[in-house]
Amino acid sequence: MRSGTISRVEVPDTDLVGRAQRGDAAAFEALVARHAPYVYNLALRTLDDPVEAEDAAQEAFVRAWRGLPRFRAEARFSTWLYRIAVNACYNRLPSIKASLEALDIHEGRFLPDERQRADAGLLADELRDRLHAAIEALPRSYRLLVTLRHVHDMSYADIAAVTGLPLGTVKTGIHRARQQLRVALTALDAPAPPPRDAEPARAPDRPSHHNAPRLPAPCARFEVNHA
Repeated sequence: MRSGTISRVEVPDTDLVGRAQRGDAAAFEALVARHAPYVYNLALRTLDDPVEAEDAAQEAFVRAWRGLPRFRAEARFSTWLYRIAVNACYNRLPSIKASLEALDIHEGRFLPDERQRADAGLLADELRDRLHAAIEALPRSYRLLVTLRHVHDMSYADIAAVTGLPLGTVKTGIHRARQQLRVALTALDAPAPPPRDAEPARAPDRPSHHNAPRLPAPCARFEVNHA
């Protein structure tokens, strides 16, 4: 049964979830429209394959729709949904979780749980393009953690809930990922030495990431069964 469309006014997730649990398909479609870009982005950065990412996002929303009656709002809907999406990624690449579970849980146990603003220097505008390139070069397991932390602005505790990993493992993974990012950004900043006995060549213009092709619209195939 369809209860009509959702107004343009921003409706909290909690309200939409409650309506969807009572059979309002339009409310769940509004949740899909709100969260699909983030779920797809998470899957794409983790799997590094647009087709696999779209399939994983599709699977996540289908599972969320089927599991919605059992959702008890003990966590935010987005955290619950991302957990489903991460599991869909694990199913496609089990090595991601295996490599994270192999990290030393004790290494990151006492690292502080600082919020995003502590990394403002790392995410400054003039470094953003180079940072995204460096993130793409990370191992998939680290890329998953960094995406949850810096793109989705999640706390360490929420990341642990989403990934199903101990808190210490999450801190260790993010700490190591940041170390790799700093090394990569330092290497990008280092000027190349000019050729011996030659005039210094003019550095080529850095390619712009603003002209990159638009990603495909995620979850276009998702439809709620209104029967």
